[in-house]
Amino acid sequence: MKQLLLVFVGGGFGSVLRYAIGKYLNSAETGIPYGTFAANILGSLLIGIILGLAAKNDTLSQNQTLLLATGFCGGFTTFSTFAYENHMFLKSGDFTSFAVYTIASFVIGFLAVFAGMYLVK
Repeated sequence: MKQLLLVFVGGGFGSVLRYAIGKYLNSAETGIPYGTFAANILGSLLIGIILGLAAKNDTLSQNQTLLLATGFCGGFTTFSTFAYENHMFLKSGDFTSFAVYTIASFVIGFLAVFAGMYLVK
């Protein structure tokens, strides 16, 4: 039960922060979802750091990892919003934004995870 509560609390904080970033950075004027992009890339960097620390001499406990990686990063990053925003790009015929957003999200997201893990080596 304690582990579920840790994931719940971490996810709540992550979701609220993602909402705030999206509200501040997403552009209704251009339709570019900078907030979602920023949250997903920052979340990828954070999960790399967190899991890197967890693997490094057991720096983080299992409970801390659940709170931070599974809970916070899981709530902070969002694949469903990313998928919806790409759907909207395709629906509006904006294939360039679709391609750039999708490729940049995957490439930079993977690089951010690797960078996070590298930083804690």
